[in-house]
Amino acid sequence: MVMPWPLPDDSWFRAEPQPPVSGGDDAWLATEVTYRIVGGAGPRARRVSVTVQNRVAILTGSVRDPSTRQLAGELAWLVPGVADVCNSIRVRVR
Repeated sequence: MVMPWPLPDDSWFRAEPQPPVSGGDDAWLATEVTYRIVGGAGPRARRVSVTVQNRVAILTGSVRDPSTRQLAGELAWLVPGVADVCNSIRVRVR
């Protein structure tokens, strides 16, 4: 199935795929994505977990607002070596 428009966690802004970086194993990428999210979103992302499988960053957990969810996904895309991001973060209902 081909979607006629990008999904919210698709990286439409990236012009070309990035090659894997040296040291770009999954554990290293998970650490880098975690540091990037914690550094960018701060305490708002304290309930976000990151796992990486085959260069795909999988974000899980919960946040209080949709903007934090989106920010976490965008920050994960910025890590060199990440091939895709699966943003499964839930927004908590108050």
